[in-house]
Amino acid sequence: MYTFAEQNKLYKKIMFDKETYIRRRTELKKLVKSGIIILFGNNDAPANYPANAYYPFRQDSTFVYYFGLHRDGLTGVIDIDNDTETLVGDDIDIEDIVWFGSVDSVSDMAGQAGVGLTAPAKALDTICAEARKAGRKVHFLPPYRHDTMIRIMDLTGIHPAKQREAASLDLIMAVIKMRAVKEPQEIEAIERACDIGYEMHTTAMKTVRPGVTERFVGGQVDGIAGSLSSKVSFATIFTQHGEIMHGCPSENVLEARRLVLCDAGCELDDYCSDHTRTFPVSGRFTERQLDIYRIVEECHDYTLEVAKPGVRWYDVHMNVCRLMTDRLKELGLMKGDTEEAVRAGAHAMFLPHGLGHMMGMDVHDMEGLGQQYVGFDEETRPSTQFGTNCLRMGRRLEEGFVMTDEPGIYFIPALIDEWRAKGHCKEWLNFDMLETYKDFGGIRIEDDILITRDGCRFLGSKRIPYHPEDVEKFMNDNTNK
Repeated sequence: MYTFAEQNKLYKKIMFDKETYIRRRTELKKLVKSGIIILFGNNDAPANYPANAYYPFRQDSTFVYYFGLHRDGLTGVIDIDNDTETLVGDDIDIEDIVWFGSVDSVSDMAGQAGVGLTAPAKALDTICAEARKAGRKVHFLPPYRHDTMIRIMDLTGIHPAKQREAASLDLIMAVIKMRAVKEPQEIEAIERACDIGYEMHTTAMKTVRPGVTERFVGGQVDGIAGSLSSKVSFATIFTQHGEIMHGCPSENVLEARRLVLCDAGCELDDYCSDHTRTFPVSGRFTERQLDIYRIVEECHDYTLEVAKPGVRWYDVHMNVCRLMTDRLKELGLMKGDTEEAVRAGAHAMFLPHGLGHMMGMDVHDMEGLGQQYVGFDEETRPSTQFGTNCLRMGRRLEEGFVMTDEPGIYFIPALIDEWRAKGHCKEWLNFDMLETYKDFGGIRIEDDILITRDGCRFLGSKRIPYHPEDVEKFMNDNTNK
């Protein structure tokens, strides 16, 4: 674990030097070319009544990327034609100071981000009205919070139902181009988050034992994130029912000889980690569990061997599907020609999601901008086939991309029943044997990788155990009795 000095360093919200944000905004102007860009920061989100801001404040990722500021109620305006930048927002009043303490003024924050102008919140109406009157393009990104949608409607007259399609494609593509390739300081931030991810997952491995509940272990995992970072990067998945893709911790008691799947990550300094481990409650895999686990392990490691700049992630995904099919055929769960089986989507019985996604400031990085733009291009388009349609990324990898590598095999009783009743892919699936696996659950192994000049590498200074012999040794050496 971390020393107190290391923890204090982790707690401090890091803002890159202001030259970083000046450089990024300058590049953004060049890419978008004309008009004014409005980047909305976020506001507090109450849980069940206005004063109960239960949800920790989370600034909009793109706003942070270009301005680096973490206070609520801010908007960034970039006037490309006049080469000016304005931080729009109101200083907090004495009542807020009484309850929450003093914060920097808007003017001070603008100086920290290298922004030359400031304006009160109400000035945004005038800025947009004058730009529209002059026939200038007002660029905004697809909104995801309803208060922002209402504000956009006030400023532009565009109804919230039409705002995603009205969002600026020029701005979307410019932001994706810049945020997709991680700078060295961003990679360092992700690595720090991955190190806390190590603490989260090894805590789960130390805590599991027959008789405790999923909720108890999940709470321990979340507690590590809360004590060493700002928060979890997504709702922690911890369940004996690994076949449920997003299985939240329940009151179910952990049972001997069952597997548990833990998919969890943290957010630190605006950057995320995202790992998954599957391990036995009792600390030892059964031979049946190992048969499936080793296939997932091989698929995971295959990705590490072949992922590099210029390779299409779609091709890596499909090759993993072929490898998985070959190994499942050896167990008797699949049959027939591998190419035909994969072409028909039979493998999606076991892998109904994609091999991985981009990661960075968002755990599914920039997904809110439109997955068809983030993960695909003219060369590689999204699939509509079941399973492959959940591949969030398909285009060619570039140096500096951060990806998740997360193959899995799942036995989903409802899916088995449905496909068997319809005779779907019966040429390639052994439904009689599948029946005997309905109580198995699921296995996923996930790590965060950086695409390097000639390949890829793990992110984080510590490797969470995932080879089965390493998992068993770690658990039996460290499990809390």
